Amino acid sequence: MPDPAAIEAIDLAKRYPRVTALDDVSLRVEQGEFFGLLGPNGAGKTTLISIVAGLTRASSGRALVLGHDVVTDYRAARSRIGVVPQELVFDPFFTVRETLRFQSGYFGLARNDRWIDEVMANLDLTGKADANMRTLSGGMKRRVLVAQALVHRPPVIVLDEPTAGVDVELRQGLWAFIRRLNREGHTIVLTTHYLEEAQQLCTRIGMLKGGRLIALDSTRALLARLADVQVTLRLRSPLPEPLRGGAVELGDGRWRLRVGAAAEVTALLAACSSAGIDEVEVGHADLEDVFVQLMAADRDRVAA
Repeated sequence: MPDPAAIEAIDLAKRYPRVTALDDVSLRVEQGEFFGLLGPNGAGKTTLISIVAGLTRASSGRALVLGHDVVTDYRAARSRIGVVPQELVFDPFFTVRETLRFQSGYFGLARNDRWIDEVMANLDLTGKADANMRTLSGGMKRRVLVAQALVHRPPVIVLDEPTAGVDVELRQGLWAFIRRLNREGHTIVLTTHYLEEAQQLCTRIGMLKGGRLIALDSTRALLARLADVQVTLRLRSPLPEPLRGGAVELGDGRWRLRVGAAAEVTALLAACSSAGIDEVEVGHADLEDVFVQLMAADRDRVAA
């Protein structure tokens, strides 16, 4: 038999009286992947994660973690996954070390200090080990949330906006540690609004919108399939009217346009010459541009 997926969602739905948070989503995250789950606010990302983590019950469908059903085999499923939530949830009465020891105890790990020390060192928490949780800054509290998710060495790690509101130094240190865990075989699932992070880190990406899965492919394939050549111009006069279809006005005389191939850039510049070109920048579109294209295409499809 093939190895079970790290995470598998099968026709997963979550419905409320006036809204459908997830609409029959099916996807597989294979063991060892670094997988990105992207989408605008309200797309259903956190709902999907909450169902997989056993925090929310699905209206229909199934979710499995390494082959264990999150409802019928919840103990095994929950022991194999660690989740870093968006919200800063913490107990204000304990120190950082006490918090991590308690978290270890929930998973039956009585002598886990060596790993706790390693996790704290990698997240730059060693100097705060004996500090009370309520005295920490928001960024430090988020580091503790990451440490809590990792304290039982779960094979599947879900990071729900882990770098929201944290400094650049922590972001770099966190990603170095997470990359190491991924190299060692841990499966990583990341949701983030920092699309440059997803582009650099994730080998495969799923995109949600309105509770539906609208894209699922490798990062490379998404970029190759949808991202054209991107031209950014600063003009002294307004952009000629025939070129405005699909153009994005950035302000201060700057415009972003896309062409299908590099050979078309010369013709585009010639068409803009009457407006007076002060600056020009040419490059391939990134994941953010792909994301915008996909969201717009889905909006047009729904409207039609």
